[in-house]
Amino acid sequence: MIIVNGVHMDARPGEYVVDALNRSRTELPQVCYHHQLGPIQTCDTCIVEIDGKLERACATPVRAGQVVRTEVSAAKRAREEAYDRILGNHQLYCTVCDNNNGNCTVHNTVSLIGVEHQNRPFQPKPYEIDNTNPFYRYDPDQCILCGRCVEACQNLQVNETLTINWESANPRVLWDGGKDIGESSCVSCGHCVTVCPCNALQEKSMLHEAGMFTGIPLPMFNSAVAVVKNVEPSIGYTPILNISEIESAGREGYIEKTKTVCTYCGVGCSFEVWTKDRHILKVEPTEGPANGVSTCVKGKFGWEYTNAPDRLTSPLIREGDRFREATWDEAIRLVASKMRETVERHGPDALAFVISSKGTNEESYLKQKLARQVIGTNNVDNCSRYCQSPATVGLWRTVGYGGDSGTIKDIELARLVIGVGTNTAESHPVLATRVKRAHKLHGQELVVVDLREHEMATRADVFLRPRAGTDFVWLNAVTKLILDEGRADQAFLDEWVNGLTEFRDSIKDFTLEYAERETGLTQAQLRDLADRVVRASDHSREGGVAVLWAMGVTQQMGGSETSTAISNMLLVTGNYMRPGTGSYPLRGHNNVQGVSDFGAMPDMLPGYQKVADPEVAAKFGAAWKCTIRPERGLDNTQMIDAANKGTLKLLYLTGEEMSLTDADSNHVAAGYGKLDFFIVQDAFFSNTAHYADVVLPASPALEKEGTFTSTERRIQRLYEVMAPLKGSLPDWRIYQLVAQALGADWNYTHPSQVMAEAAALTPLIAGVTYERLEGFKSLCWPVEADGTDTPLLYTKGFHFPDGKARLYAAKYAPRTQAPTSEYDLHLNSGRMLEHLHEGNMTFRVPGIAARVPDTFVEVSPELAAERGVSDGSWVRLVSPHGAVKLRALVTPRVFGNEVYVPMNAARHEDAVNHLTGQNRDINTNTPAYKDTSVRMEVLGDVGETPLPRTDHRYATRTPQTGVEVERKWARPDYVYPGAGLGLLEGASLNGRVDAFGTGADD
Repeated sequence: MIIVNGVHMDARPGEYVVDALNRSRTELPQVCYHHQLGPIQTCDTCIVEIDGKLERACATPVRAGQVVRTEVSAAKRAREEAYDRILGNHQLYCTVCDNNNGNCTVHNTVSLIGVEHQNRPFQPKPYEIDNTNPFYRYDPDQCILCGRCVEACQNLQVNETLTINWESANPRVLWDGGKDIGESSCVSCGHCVTVCPCNALQEKSMLHEAGMFTGIPLPMFNSAVAVVKNVEPSIGYTPILNISEIESAGREGYIEKTKTVCTYCGVGCSFEVWTKDRHILKVEPTEGPANGVSTCVKGKFGWEYTNAPDRLTSPLIREGDRFREATWDEAIRLVASKMRETVERHGPDALAFVISSKGTNEESYLKQKLARQVIGTNNVDNCSRYCQSPATVGLWRTVGYGGDSGTIKDIELARLVIGVGTNTAESHPVLATRVKRAHKLHGQELVVVDLREHEMATRADVFLRPRAGTDFVWLNAVTKLILDEGRADQAFLDEWVNGLTEFRDSIKDFTLEYAERETGLTQAQLRDLADRVVRASDHSREGGVAVLWAMGVTQQMGGSETSTAISNMLLVTGNYMRPGTGSYPLRGHNNVQGVSDFGAMPDMLPGYQKVADPEVAAKFGAAWKCTIRPERGLDNTQMIDAANKGTLKLLYLTGEEMSLTDADSNHVAAGYGKLDFFIVQDAFFSNTAHYADVVLPASPALEKEGTFTSTERRIQRLYEVMAPLKGSLPDWRIYQLVAQALGADWNYTHPSQVMAEAAALTPLIAGVTYERLEGFKSLCWPVEADGTDTPLLYTKGFHFPDGKARLYAAKYAPRTQAPTSEYDLHLNSGRMLEHLHEGNMTFRVPGIAARVPDTFVEVSPELAAERGVSDGSWVRLVSPHGAVKLRALVTPRVFGNEVYVPMNAARHEDAVNHLTGQNRDINTNTPAYKDTSVRMEVLGDVGETPLPRTDHRYATRTPQTGVEVERKWARPDYVYPGAGLGLLEGASLNGRVDAFGTGADD
């Protein structure tokens, strides 16, 4: 309990006074403070009287009985003085400013404080505007030096690019100590732009677009500003700001602000998209449950593909080697007739359905329902087959649910994070910021195990580089060591885990000596890792061990076995069932979790209910008025095999560039050629669409409503930002047209109806409704019927009938295509920060395409020296399955005879999966992309470096503890506001007034 202006008020332990005041809606200026950044203390506009002293409310923790007075004259005078200094750094021209949108902190504070005149005139800074970043610009003359951008870059994003040169005669924000933005280590995440309280940092897509008068030519603009400045001394700011507020209100008539969920990786960032007609003004993250104000370059700036000129706007029908435009009626009639004909001639299992991980949950539900109810086949799958199916199997085996055991908050709370085969900073950038922040500010330990020294590896306390495909071995060796030395969590095992005896027997051969021989890691390294795991697992302290993994684990012959080994290690050490612990297979696409949750699997109905379970089949059969067949259908890879054998006749694929993302692209193309009929549904004429007989134009995420489920199991709503481009339709509407043409009685008018039907049939999401997901609200499954969700799994037991987890016997599946004398290099592949997989969306964003214009092959310095390769050298990589010609990039990120090729390629013939083969995970058929060997032919020609020299990867960051405001305070011209106020100017005039608001008796 504290006392604010004489009123008793509840306060929360650990919060700052400013938070308590904001929660009570007590008006208080606060320019530099942002609740997601914490106290920065540069602006001094939140000064109040606390227990008789002038203090910054943003940095003073609440204390029981604390007396806070906001309206005493000393505090008000101090705030006015502080803000006057800010206006000396900022030229007010709100009416003609693109940032005059009702949310400009500087503008709003002028009104809140009641500023009429500036005592300190605006002083221009001797710096030019920096326009060198493709997405945003920095105007030093508008910069108030609040430091929000620096704090966000240093301690929230933790890219550590921005600083302020406080000691300079003219301080400004610096990128890498003074580089142009476009040549700095800036990754264009947009954090700095989002938190800027004025227009100093602004999206280029906003400039000259947002306001009624902001597009006027520069001479007229300068004249308009001069007019305002000339009249301000005589009339004051109030009438001037009244005009700007009228102009700002007018923008509400044509600027739409619509909440959506990011359509790139699986983190599940949500934000508002600001649009004017179809022009995307900006992306504004605020209170997204997964991301807050955070974004990455793709989520903040990667949306121009929605309006790309090559969007499909009409169905296409193949005639010979060409396509012609068709009406929707004609295309749907053709699709339905071919489906009907195929079922009649070959049976329902001659058809197969691939569902997009970019589509919504509702769309996934409808397409698998189309397959099962209308056609009668379980030949249904999605792209998790290419990445995360092995992780799902590993978790099903051991703990019962195939999803993250906690949320990003739990990853932040962990005392030790182990990343295995995950390039988190580039594949899941916003999630990586939370790890980097916990590591930098809160003492979290970080261990990275990978083949390649990416950013997270350079930041790690320990970076381990085992031989390719041997993660299973070191995991079991560490687990065995912990068990053998009696350091397992025996109490946890006794109460919550079955199968210890059988498991111990299965790992008896995984000694440290064997692991050293197999993995190349030393016994000392393995012992150190075991020690770290045991120390972090101590139940007497908050948090424990969280393991993150991705495609470096799952895309191996033993991907499911290694995923199982991760969960086994966590069980042995008691790292489930409490915050800050658990298993986190990081989902690659935005809805790859949800598409499986809602039934896009060959043996599972929505909610992972087995088609082979008679009760489940009867329930869905009754609801859908059909028979659910119990046989497992074909998965993605089996579909291509069946097409090549001639048993699969018709394939209906939505939103996947399968010709390039499946392994062995030549094998995939051959399978397409043997189909009788191929339907591709996409927003663009993809490489895969070239093989189609009918192409149906779909709408991307900004043009539809529905829900996505992120890697946290978090279900969130997305709203229609703009109407579907004329001629295209959302996937769910297309599925309904096809079903109706086949005679099904489908009459959905909104995705909410689809969700209601799915929830009624699916215990996992029983309480999910659109009302409970309104706005930025979210739910983590399982969701009870009353709406209670489960951010942290397994708090009361594991998802098995007896409530106990199961240690699963170890089975090593080593790689099958290790380097040989002919194919002497190991090929690794993966994402880059700027692109999503093959780049169908991101190459259509000019700013991104300019930063990373094409794919390449990373070659280690030692291999480059041996083979005579330099940056830009043309080389040919050859495997038993194909060949690609690429430019080389020499970098220490790779080591020895490892080479790395990003998955994104501007031309389909350069895609890395021309090299990968038919070897697959032994349980899930997930292609073992990472189990590929190649040889490198040096072609002699040398071109430009494939990664422009302006790329952030060449730059050197400037890490520091934050804004380092103490350096500002040490300047000789800095004076604490209000420090020179005398008694008559201060808070106290007499004893009675002194007593007011202190709680003293009258």
